[in-house]
Amino acid sequence: QVQLAESGGGSVQAGGSLRLSCRVSGFSDNSGSIGWFRQALGKEREGVAGFYSLGTATYYADSVKGRFTISRDSGAENTVILQMNSLKPEDTAIYYCAARRLSFLDGGSWVLDEDEYDYWGEGTQVTVSS
Repeated sequence: QVQLAESGGGSVQAGGSLRLSCRVSGFSDNSGSIGWFRQALGKEREGVAGFYSLGTATYYADSVKGRFTISRDSGAENTVILQMNSLKPEDTAIYYCAARRLSFLDGGSWVLDEDEYDYWGEGTQVTVSS
């Protein structure tokens, strides 16, 4: 059974940083893909960052490019990190990690399409104050 559990959310002032973790069990990210999504109050869920090409490459939404980094945690097995720097109030949202059984072969907007993913965590709240 595939399970994803996010952690690391919280409240921070604009310009600050947060590090989100997604622990994945029952899933092989060697053949699949992991992505991060977010949903702000009253808005649709949107893709933030994801892996493709069997986890060797990354793809980001324009709104977070240069500020957020998705990576694997070298110190914790089966854990994916979303490092968020230079946070803005508009980054406030519930952040979800998601898993796709098959890896994307190429990078493009489909990496951030929620309909492409098979499994979801329950989310963690991130609040950025001005």
